[in-house]
Amino acid sequence: MRHLLDVCDLSVEELNELIHTAEDIAAHGEKYANVMSGKKLATLFFEPSTRTRLSFEAAMLQLGGSVIGFSEASSSSASKGECVGDTVRVVSNYADIIAMRHPVEGAALAAAERSEVPIVNAGDGGHCHPTQTLADLLTIHRELKRLDNLTIGLCGDLLYGRTVHSLINAMLRYDGIEFVLISPEQLQLPDYTVQALEAAGAKVKITRYLEEYMQDLDVLYMTRVQRERFPNLEDYERVKDCYVLTPETLQKAKPTMRILHPLPRVNEIAKSVDDDPRAAYFRQTLNGKLMRMALIMFLLEHKSAEGKLPKGEKSCSKCPNPKCITNVENGFEMKTRRDEKGTLRCLYCEHEII
Repeated sequence: MRHLLDVCDLSVEELNELIHTAEDIAAHGEKYANVMSGKKLATLFFEPSTRTRLSFEAAMLQLGGSVIGFSEASSSSASKGECVGDTVRVVSNYADIIAMRHPVEGAALAAAERSEVPIVNAGDGGHCHPTQTLADLLTIHRELKRLDNLTIGLCGDLLYGRTVHSLINAMLRYDGIEFVLISPEQLQLPDYTVQALEAAGAKVKITRYLEEYMQDLDVLYMTRVQRERFPNLEDYERVKDCYVLTPETLQKAKPTMRILHPLPRVNEIAKSVDDDPRAAYFRQTLNGKLMRMALIMFLLEHKSAEGKLPKGEKSCSKCPNPKCITNVENGFEMKTRRDEKGTLRCLYCEHEII
């Protein structure tokens, strides 16, 4: 069974295939109007979402399929205490493919271990958001006509921002990529992601100042400081408005530079930037739908392919991450694996085991 839990589940060749398909959908949408006729997508959104859920639903409907599901945990049996595994086992009997968002890290892998149909991770806590990354890649490709030899600025919440983590993992596989990491100290990139950058030999610049490397950037990826990810409100209040992109801030930027944002935005991009031709974040939402259309077709075409679920060793200890699925729900024992540097990590949430 093919699933999409992390963007690295897809090879570079498969990423390029999805981009090609999405661009063909954009140019010749009528060819795809009925390719999913008779197929059902289940959207299991245990965490509120607007763009991602509607994008998945619009994608399936535009392909001629149908959609079932729920938009928040309170409208599902999770409110009665049902675990993710049971929900997915049941819904596997009703749908051909499942898109799931969950606030707990590692929930997507837990679901895939129990599912009889392909699982698409639509965001699992602060861990991964691979389909947003597909939208990002298509946007960069359509706007700049390439995915290599780029300087990418990542600004804002680099600690909890799952879209940032997924984009880094995807771009590491293309040549000539340089990252500029822009964040306050409290929201710096997690150690394991920095290690992945170092292991891959990527060029990295770290700064607290949005304007410092503005003139060098080909892409500026702005992110929202996410209140829902913070353990307490005081920490959030201290950093919530640390960066605000304005026309003045962009004065040194290249005319060809593009601004991306996974949305929703709060205060981090002034509305006066919206009419700047470099602002690509609303076009990015259309690209998200196109890539999800391509992905749905890809996964159902490869439904019988050999499974690619990561394997780990059972552990007697508990994951140190309190937001890991193994600590939140019964029935999921922690498994461990070693990363490229030999560091022991939780298979589900990738948290380091000390």
